[in-house]
Amino acid sequence: MAMALTRACCCTLARQRNPLCSSFLRNPHHQRIRFRQPLQSFKSYPAGFQRRIRAIHEAAVEPMTSNKQNEPLPQPQNWNIKMLYDGDCPLCMREVNMLRERNESYGTIKFVDISSDEYSPEENQGLDYKTVMGRIHAILSDGTVVTDVEAFRKLYEQVGLGWVYAVTKYEPIATIADAIYSVWAKYRLQITGRPPLEAILDTRKKKVGVC
Repeated sequence: MAMALTRACCCTLARQRNPLCSSFLRNPHHQRIRFRQPLQSFKSYPAGFQRRIRAIHEAAVEPMTSNKQNEPLPQPQNWNIKMLYDGDCPLCMREVNMLRERNESYGTIKFVDISSDEYSPEENQGLDYKTVMGRIHAILSDGTVVTDVEAFRKLYEQVGLGWVYAVTKYEPIATIADAIYSVWAKYRLQITGRPPLEAILDTRKKKVGVC
């Protein structure tokens, strides 16, 4: 939600460079897009375009539930960036799944679900569960940790969508974008109908103790 607003803000400034931004700007709540044409009418388009249309359509009509993968997916061997994501966050998973689909053609992103019982801080620059639940974290292949909008920018660049966040490299847009994201990060558990972080941490601690 907040990232959709951030992208819309970025596109306002960048739409002269890329006509796709105008579409983003007209539909800031892109998860709610409804197609006037039936999906069958897109059969004449290339297969890749059809898959993207179908994915957007499914995201628009699906209920607010997590799209967390039950089965671990193959991870790229030579990744450039590691995305630490909350697999229990339904809105987060929409973006993760979009990036995951794009990554099938690039193989540059390694996805790490922090909500998994197997999540290990030792394997992720010492970032514990509470820390990574507070905001988006990504780790570059050289060990550098990036957060907030910079993390999204780095991730999008790896799957050919760098133009979406390109404008956030510059001030004052960088500060504004981070401020918008910070509000989302602070309230995302409430927005998605989940318990407070303290309750989640307590449940996780008890679960680990039982195991």
